[in-house]
Amino acid sequence: MILHCVFFSFRPDAPNPARHAVLNGLSDLCDSLEGALAFESGPNLDFELKSQAYRNGFVIRFVDRSALQAYAEHPTHKQLGARLCDLCANGADGIVVFDLEVPDT
Repeated sequence: MILHCVFFSFRPDAPNPARHAVLNGLSDLCDSLEGALAFESGPNLDFELKSQAYRNGFVIRFVDRSALQAYAEHPTHKQLGARLCDLCANGADGIVVFDLEVPDT
């Protein structure tokens, strides 16, 4: 299984409806893609005070690398990814992505 983890901060002036729309769009995309198991998003609670630069994030569970690749190449993902970059502090440079291969649960 692949965990696709994305961390970012919305720009302070990014409208709430636009923030929700991009995250809901990604969730809807995952609901329609074969091999995408789950989409979860939310604010960074940062209990250890080690990641204050990133206030938001999401995680997508994929069955394997090919499912992640299909997501990455999907035109809707590209459109939503560009929109997310526009809404984030520092644009694309303000987004951190970790892809972790983990055992199936």
